[in-house]
Amino acid sequence: MDLHSIISLPSLLPISATRNLHPQFRKYPTTSFSPHKGQSASLQKSHISTHLDPNKHLNFQEALSLAKEGKEQVDTSFYIPLLQHCVENGSFSSTQIIHCHIVKTGNYEDPFLATILVNVYAKCGKMECAQRAFDHINRKNAVSWTNLMRGYVQNSMPKHAIHLFQEMLLHSECYPSTYTLAIALNACTSLQSLKIGEQLHAYIIKCDVDFDTSIGNALCGLYSKCGGNLRFGLRAFRKIREKDVISWTAAITSCGENGKAMKGLRVFVEMLLDEVQVQPNEYTLTSVLRQCCEVKCLEFGIQVHSLCAKLGYESNPPVRNSLLYLYIKCGCIGEVQRLFKGLDDVDLVTWNAMIAGHAQMMELSYDNLSAYRSGSEALEFFSNLNRSRMKPDSFTFSSVLSVCSRMMALEQGEQIHAQTIKTGILSSVSVGCSMINMYNKCGSIEKASKIFLEMSIRTMFSWTSMITCFARHGWSKQALNLFQDMELVGVRPNEITFVGILSACGSAGMANEAFNYFEIMQKKYKIKPVMGHYACLVDMLVRLGRLEEAFDFIKKMDYEASEFIWSNLIAGCLSQGNLELGCDAAEKLLSLKPKDIETYTLLLNTYVSAGRFEEVSLVKNIMIEEKIEKLEDWSWISIKDRVYSFETNDKAHLETPLVSKSLNDLLAKAKNLGYEMLESVEISEKEHEESSSTIYHSEKLAITFGLENLPNSSPIRVVKNTLMCRDCHNFVKYISTLSSREIIVKDSKKLHKFVNGQCSCGNVGSFL
Repeated sequence: MDLHSIISLPSLLPISATRNLHPQFRKYPTTSFSPHKGQSASLQKSHISTHLDPNKHLNFQEALSLAKEGKEQVDTSFYIPLLQHCVENGSFSSTQIIHCHIVKTGNYEDPFLATILVNVYAKCGKMECAQRAFDHINRKNAVSWTNLMRGYVQNSMPKHAIHLFQEMLLHSECYPSTYTLAIALNACTSLQSLKIGEQLHAYIIKCDVDFDTSIGNALCGLYSKCGGNLRFGLRAFRKIREKDVISWTAAITSCGENGKAMKGLRVFVEMLLDEVQVQPNEYTLTSVLRQCCEVKCLEFGIQVHSLCAKLGYESNPPVRNSLLYLYIKCGCIGEVQRLFKGLDDVDLVTWNAMIAGHAQMMELSYDNLSAYRSGSEALEFFSNLNRSRMKPDSFTFSSVLSVCSRMMALEQGEQIHAQTIKTGILSSVSVGCSMINMYNKCGSIEKASKIFLEMSIRTMFSWTSMITCFARHGWSKQALNLFQDMELVGVRPNEITFVGILSACGSAGMANEAFNYFEIMQKKYKIKPVMGHYACLVDMLVRLGRLEEAFDFIKKMDYEASEFIWSNLIAGCLSQGNLELGCDAAEKLLSLKPKDIETYTLLLNTYVSAGRFEEVSLVKNIMIEEKIEKLEDWSWISIKDRVYSFETNDKAHLETPLVSKSLNDLLAKAKNLGYEMLESVEISEKEHEESSSTIYHSEKLAITFGLENLPNSSPIRVVKNTLMCRDCHNFVKYISTLSSREIIVKDSKKLHKFVNGQCSCGNVGSFL
């Protein structure tokens, strides 16, 4: 039967009949529906011990043995505690034995007992048995219908619940209770069917029961989760006359789920100030802390933390983990360590919170130096988790692999790969995609491709990850072929997929193909261009030397060009000698007023190259006003499970004869091949530019250290917290030829892959 036009059903229940309906509403509980805490209105807690007669006391096993024999004639009350025991233990076999005894003794005609059986079978997950027990009830009442509906919702069969509700309205003489209506609304939410939910809402309004607590709670969840109509959800919440903690929690959570965290925090304050004084529970506090985390509202979060301690929820695992996330995201490492050290029992969720939190800190870091520190902490937590003998799950592996990706920690990533194979978690789609991304970021395209080919299930994210991987490494043909395969198997691309495709076209200089895909994206797939798409096209035009065309394209964009786009254009102008256009781009970049020291250094290089020293003074004055600190230059390399860090003019390593001598030898050999050292521009405290030697820049030290300590065939992988300078970029090209090594340097903007004197960036990257 079609699930349409529930709104017309009030004709079966005239408004005048609702006066007779209300007593029935009061007869059955109006508690909010919860799939975890649902209880039958008819089933009350009892002692396990029961009796057949006043002189005979039995425990559960003794009573079950008598039920197997089926000889005793007993009162229906004999079964109640036995069935309750079956519910608590999820014992389907015991339920069947008791059911057989009920049939043998003729008690199956009791509708009260039959309704309890429906509930017990549903709680055991046996909906076919629950449906059969329901079908044998001669006199079905609202509780019978409601119990079966609730069972279908709890067992992820919401469509059956909606059909049953419709059947109840059309073919029974029972009117639904408010609890029944709340369960029907929850079924609509599970189905993501806003249309049916709205029809049911109209029915509820005509019955004049939208003030009920359980119904208001369910309506709030329906509108926030189906279609994201927070306004309607909060309107339903406001109509509730007696708001309980579930009502307030539903409203607060709805705000968070719809990207209105600040509004959710205001609702929480309103809850605390409400005259009814409903006390928040662990679910309320967890939701509030997550929203504090989302908007980085540390001061409010600290107050909520105090409230958690006052109410006794500080040690509650979900609350505790939410507190850890909040302090991690806000950078309060001391508080994080205090909370973590104070835990007597650390579960997997807490370990995951610590690992994922530090991984997220890496993404939010302003530079690679801060990211490196957070990543090291995350890897240490993962090691401690393994030592605790707990088994990491797919969430753990995805988080720690993202850390390895950012740090280019290939050896650690390979060990984690082996661990995922051993535990069988590699088959998880999320872990597989994380593994592809890790090998991609670490420069191992072959291993990333192998992971993709071995995946049993390929989602849109899998295809996109692999396409992006090929594009990043300059394998343009493979990226475009894979996109065609993706279309052939019917997987719809998203906007990130096209960022990879446009990047692949740009790397190969395929301008016509790039603009063709740009048009396909908009017309065929109805994807609106975002900044990433424009950045790829600008990068392509710069690579091709079409600087004027790139500048015109930027002017026609739907967005204001980002700092990355202007930096890319400036770098292209500097490399190709178009200083006039470069200065125009520099002025655009200056108007954005970023507080990034790299940006200012790039601007200075542009103006110094063009001889425009007035602009140099202007940039310097802005740097003083903005209190821009001196650039800290760090690089890292991972060797045998250990990460080594280097800074420019690092005395600790320069005093090591092996590193110092090896670097000087490399410089001499590179000069014999034609390498000429370039000076870099730095700013002194005396407000004028200075030329600085680039001999001992951090990446040169890290690469030299890698050449001395890694096997001859191993690639060198270095992470740098700033942009490479042009001199270091030229130097590494010569070193890749001299050493016959693949050298990969990931700076703050790009990944540079050097092979036989050539770099994947095409020499048009941004350089200091």
